[in-house]
Amino acid sequence: MPEDYLIKLKNLQDTERLGIALGNIAVAGDCICLNGNLGAGKTTLTQSIAIGLKVPAKCYVTSPSFAMMHEYSGRIPLYHMDFYRLHNSSEIIDLGFEEYFYLDGLTVIEWAERAADILPEDRVTIELRLNSDQTRTVRIFSESDTFAKRYQIMLKSFTP
Repeated sequence: MPEDYLIKLKNLQDTERLGIALGNIAVAGDCICLNGNLGAGKTTLTQSIAIGLKVPAKCYVTSPSFAMMHEYSGRIPLYHMDFYRLHNSSEIIDLGFEEYFYLDGLTVIEWAERAADILPEDRVTIELRLNSDQTRTVRIFSESDTFAKRYQIMLKSFTP
């Protein structure tokens, strides 16, 4: 059974290091689901994942809150989605976004819980919580053994 990992990120640099590590191990077809309140660090983490994917620095990764999806070229494509303004999975299907879950890139979804019933079974979920002392608690888990093995190796060597 795959493990859950709890990590306390003390500062922005820890968040960046985690994101870069996640981007470094991402392979085509991966899906990372980011959940957490406003300001928890979902977009910051995605910006760092883009660095790990070798997205050029001139491509500034922003939250796609209004566009709902941005695509960036890197080692593999990054499909960055934000479901904050959507209410349910039928809206996501109507927009055709679920097709991106299965393409040859990394799909990162902010507010992924709004699409829980249509998300790929093979995915990593990252829950971010902003603490009162401005640190962040991150829970990383996956039901997929394939993801779990790859992420276990990276997470066991990650020390904030």
